[in-house]
Amino acid sequence: MPEKDLSALFLDTLKDIYYAEKQIYKALPKMAKAASSDKLRAAFEKHHEETEGQIDRLEKIFELLGKPARGKKCDAIEGIIDEGKEIMDEYADTPALDPGLLAAAQAVEHYEISRYGTLKAWASRLSMNDAVKLLDQTLAEEKKTDDALTKLAVAAINAEAA
Repeated sequence: MPEKDLSALFLDTLKDIYYAEKQIYKALPKMAKAASSDKLRAAFEKHHEETEGQIDRLEKIFELLGKPARGKKCDAIEGIIDEGKEIMDEYADTPALDPGLLAAAQAVEHYEISRYGTLKAWASRLSMNDAVKLLDQTLAEEKKTDDALTKLAVAAINAEAA
């Protein structure tokens, strides 16, 4: 049986976030279509484009490791995305839809920030400097997206629904 060390955990977690990013990439256009706010729709569309680049960076990390880019089913992201689908179904055509979509998107962002922060720390500990740079770039994008969603919620979306 292979040793379960930090390198193995790093690879497992990399597979987890790779799967998650692929699921997020599929979900974002549906969320954009459901949004009634043009600003929220634009935020989802922008993040959809960013997610493509994030997937590419993950694939580069797999290459650095000499491993195939394969996802590992992530129950956490599936649950978060399912909650977003429930909001789309239960709050369709209501003033609460956009705040619900925004909250669901932030749950996704917070999950991603947690994963990328952890992976970056582990990559640093494992002296994987090229991976650290790639993970840091994605982590910065995720934090920026989360911040933009918060500002959008405060400035417009929540007030429009109230």
